[in-house]
Amino acid sequence: MTADRFLQASGEITASISRVIDGKPEAVRSAVTALLAEGHLLIEDVPGVGKTQLARALATTIAATVRRIQFTPDLLPSDVTGVSVFDPGTREFEFKPGAVFAHIVIADEINRSSPKTQSALLEAMEEAQVTVDGRTHPLPRPFLVVATQNPLEMEGTYALPEAQRDRFMMRISMGYPDAEAEALMLRQRDTGDPLDALRAVVDVGTVADLIAWARSVHVAPVIEQYAVALAQATRHHPDLRLGASPRATIQLVRAAKVRAALDGREYVIPDDLMALLAPVFAHRLIPTRTAVARHGDDDVVPAVLERIVRSVPVPLAAAR
Repeated sequence: MTADRFLQASGEITASISRVIDGKPEAVRSAVTALLAEGHLLIEDVPGVGKTQLARALATTIAATVRRIQFTPDLLPSDVTGVSVFDPGTREFEFKPGAVFAHIVIADEINRSSPKTQSALLEAMEEAQVTVDGRTHPLPRPFLVVATQNPLEMEGTYALPEAQRDRFMMRISMGYPDAEAEALMLRQRDTGDPLDALRAVVDVGTVADLIAWARSVHVAPVIEQYAVALAQATRHHPDLRLGASPRATIQLVRAAKVRAALDGREYVIPDDLMALLAPVFAHRLIPTRTAVARHGDDDVVPAVLERIVRSVPVPLAAAR
């Protein structure tokens, strides 16, 4: 893998997804970033703005195994992970893999199932494996969970547990399309679904090579110290009762490596970390009740991150 090949292949993935997702280049870029950083992506927004469409477009673009799980209140943990079934012929228990056994798992409306079922994904998302009845079963690599969820104020939703949110590298919102993109959407979907014409542009081996190349992007010690300082600032901020975890710091740097590679650089700069701070950190932070009462629930975390970016000294020169 070379830098030119990385840009070519990642560009093909991005272009393919963009044929389906109109007017949302940042959402598409975030999906590609999560894939190549070996993270997981949480897409949160109101119904009908293309959350599932983005997940399906990403999955279709890669020639890999894909499974979709529709999370509902009656979904069981065993439906996700799998179950051991007794075989009368061999008189032994045989493991029947659940829906999580795929390269890309689309967890649709994940917050419509109970916290117990949501937690069935914890081991899979962290360690790319599933343990059932004391036996561990590895998942295929690369492994990516793309989950969609509706806002919590909507009927029939459950809040994701803190441990579950922390497993997601990034959380993004789709937002409503602008007038031009919505008009284009009407024309494109008048005769059919653009997903039907989408074809895979890379295979699993190419994705693995892209991931390896992104991992090789250089991070100078001062950039690492800057990432740690940003995370530490969330842990000591008076308006937050839960700051970013060490896992969040690691994932921020991994995502920054991919962002640098997508921009044609073989080294990370402070701008990479600042651009990814909200998508990587925001969903993990919990404000204090006092801060919520003073500023409102939706405004506390964005304001805190903005102040942190302004207050934490930026490395002026990073050795390459």
